[in-house]
Amino acid sequence: MTATTASSTSASLTPRQVWIRARGLLLALLVLVAAGIALAATRSGDQHGRLDPRSADPYGSRAVAELLKDRGISVRVVTTLRAATSAAGSDTTLLVAAPNLLTPSQQDALRRATTDTGGRTVLLAAGPPSVGALAPGVHARSSVPVSTRAPRCSLAAARQAGYAETGGFRYTPTGVGTLACYPADGLPSLLMLEQPASGDTVLLGSPDLLYNDRLDNEGNASLALQLLGSRPHLVWYIPSLSDPSAAGSSGDNDSGTDGDGAEDESSFIDLVPSGWLWGTLQLALAALLAAIWRARRLGPVVAERLPVAIRASESTEGRARLQRKANARDRAAASLVGVSPRDAHAPATLLPAVSVRRGADDTRLHELLFGPVPSDNAALVLLAEQLDTLEREVRTS
Repeated sequence: MTATTASSTSASLTPRQVWIRARGLLLALLVLVAAGIALAATRSGDQHGRLDPRSADPYGSRAVAELLKDRGISVRVVTTLRAATSAAGSDTTLLVAAPNLLTPSQQDALRRATTDTGGRTVLLAAGPPSVGALAPGVHARSSVPVSTRAPRCSLAAARQAGYAETGGFRYTPTGVGTLACYPADGLPSLLMLEQPASGDTVLLGSPDLLYNDRLDNEGNASLALQLLGSRPHLVWYIPSLSDPSAAGSSGDNDSGTDGDGAEDESSFIDLVPSGWLWGTLQLALAALLAAIWRARRLGPVVAERLPVAIRASESTEGRARLQRKANARDRAAASLVGVSPRDAHAPATLLPAVSVRRGADDTRLHELLFGPVPSDNAALVLLAEQLDTLEREVRTS
């Protein structure tokens, strides 16, 4: 009769042991998460992205926005085409931060919404993908590095600003009513299309003069304030990939209104600062590396030389307590027999050798040595006593 051994072993970890081993790592991870959240919360109002008037980063544009507000000009940031087109009017300057990111349908809708409004549209770094639709009749040429250049035109804003850091795309003006300023290699990097009845369009080949870290260079601040401060309201349009009109569903956006002229509600992802997304990725990577580091402890057991000698009786007693805790009576019984592991399972070899030295009945020996597993502790104690007696008989025979 064979007994089933207990599923748990002495190497199994209890929940308390697992908690003791993992609490240091969990505490460090918790501190890291709290620090990341605190850092993101303190800086979320300063970091929004390139050319964002809410950003205080070197490539943000909060400085020029604050100067405009000091002059009594309202500044509003929008990220959808509907909000941008609904804001167009004779008292509004519409700044498009990245016109090249607009789809052809968005460009057509924006052009129709800003035509005949009497307002001003400022296009930053409009290249070949957008200038043909947003400024018909104008062609964009290859860009040049940004450097300090003289205005060399009759535009009042440029003449008052004087030298400014311009460059980027250059434009080829056609027709009348155009003012070409800040030439670079023979072509202007700032072009104004004047249409008194329908408003004017300003093409600025590079947005660098609007950056926080460049606004105080040369005449950058003066030129920016005059180009963006000609109307009492400034709408700063930053195109977003989450805008429904970017997917081609511009049927509702073509009208340029949404009932009350308010901007569409932002999605949850739009409200999460970019720093939080990077922080989450870094935390995930740190957790993965920590898991790999800790997993090295889960390898095979390595035998080590004990620092002190352990008495055989103590080792036997300790093993007995473990077997008692696991109710492993079958293993305890095998240990009490004390025969060679190679011959312990062979009655044909073991029983004759014992019978010769003891002279006992083979049937009783077979039941004693290879009988059923003890059913309770009393049977186990009886088996131990019988085995002790058998051992004494064999030793003294």
